[in-house]
Amino acid sequence: MKLKSHPPIEELYAEIKKDHPAISKSTVYRNLRQLAKDGEIREVSLPDGLERYDTNTMQHYHFKCRNCGHIFDVEMEYLVEINATVQGKYGFHVDGHDVVFSGICDTCVKKRKQ
Repeated sequence: MKLKSHPPIEELYAEIKKDHPAISKSTVYRNLRQLAKDGEIREVSLPDGLERYDTNTMQHYHFKCRNCGHIFDVEMEYLVEINATVQGKYGFHVDGHDVVFSGICDTCVKKRKQ
């Protein structure tokens, strides 16, 4: 919970291993998936294919910087009506959607200008 950077499993495993050197990867994977299933954390789907996790369990969007790779929460209204639009047009049963904006974060833009 102390990592706020939307870390991939490998980063979480390395952090947990510091305090629990005997822990196995499979234990970490299994517990992360269970925490996500129980709604304690969210699995974040990103185009890079790495499973990432977020302690913010509310529906929200993300931004990924193409330069530094950092993932940011985007604080804006979650557009629930998109689900109904897709469901109405295609007949799918939609229970959610993920949107990841991409570009260059403010920190990287400032570094480029220096």
